Amino acid sequence: MAAAVRTTEVLLIEDSPGDVLIVRQALAGESIRVRVALDGEQAVQIMSEGDFRADMVILDLNLPKLSGFSILQRTRPTVPVVVFSSSSNPLDRQRSLELGAREFVQKPSDLDEYRCAVSNIVRRWVPDRGSG
Repeated sequence: MAAAVRTTEVLLIEDSPGDVLIVRQALAGESIRVRVALDGEQAVQIMSEGDFRADMVILDLNLPKLSGFSILQRTRPTVPVVVFSSSSNPLDRQRSLELGAREFVQKPSDLDEYRCAVSNIVRRWVPDRGSG
C-alpha cells in the first residue's frame, strides 16, 4: 500500500509579485503549499506563531519594513532557510550564512534557470523530497 504524500509547507518571504508568481509556478504540481510573507514584519509574525509548521523558508534579503538579515537575527528558525536574493555581494552571502541561513542562492535572471533554482532548493532542503 502506497504511503500518502505529505504536503510540504514552504514559507516564501518575497515582496516582488512577479517573483512570487514564478516560485508558485516552479513548485506547482509537487505537493507543496507556498505561504507568502510580503514584508519582513509579516514574516516575523508568521514565524513567531505557535502553529508555524513550514518545512523550509525561502528568504529574499531586500524587503520592506525589515530586511532578510533582521528576520534571521530575530527568528533563528529551526527549519532550513535558504536566502534567494538578486545580490551578488559576497558579504551578503557571508552574513546570511553567519546568521543561520543554510544556503545562499543568487536569483538567476533567466526565467527557466530561476524556476530550476527554486525546484532544486526545495529538493535539497526538504527531507524526503525527491525520493519515491
